[in-house]
Amino acid sequence: MTLDDIKNKTCLVGLTYLAANGDILKQTQVAGTVIKTDAEEGISIQLMLIAGQQSTTDKPAVFHLPPSLDAWHEATTGHFKNADHNIDITDPDYFVTWDIIKKKDDTPEGTHEWWEWLPRTSKPNVS
Repeated sequence: MTLDDIKNKTCLVGLTYLAANGDILKQTQVAGTVIKTDAEEGISIQLMLIAGQQSTTDKPAVFHLPPSLDAWHEATTGHFKNADHNIDITDPDYFVTWDIIKKKDDTPEGTHEWWEWLPRTSKPNVS
């Protein structure tokens, strides 16, 4: 698979944010369509607008991922809905999972924080 192969494909993305000690800080999901890929700039996903969640005049947000395809896995068919994260997608092309690790736990308020993105290389078990 190449970056060109995922253009115009749909994906369900799972993100796990971890503290430096490995504790889970937050888990979230986004879903959308890949609109741009670049080996240096990364992968741009136009997020889905969910009916009733946003007005019809709102422009969908774009979410950016690192350019690694190690986290991309062919999705199983099905309807995936998560009201907490405004997800409602049927038969996405790919499941994508990343761990995002905070590099330092004691960052003072207002100071830049460093995060490391690590792809989950095993296919997620999604039901």
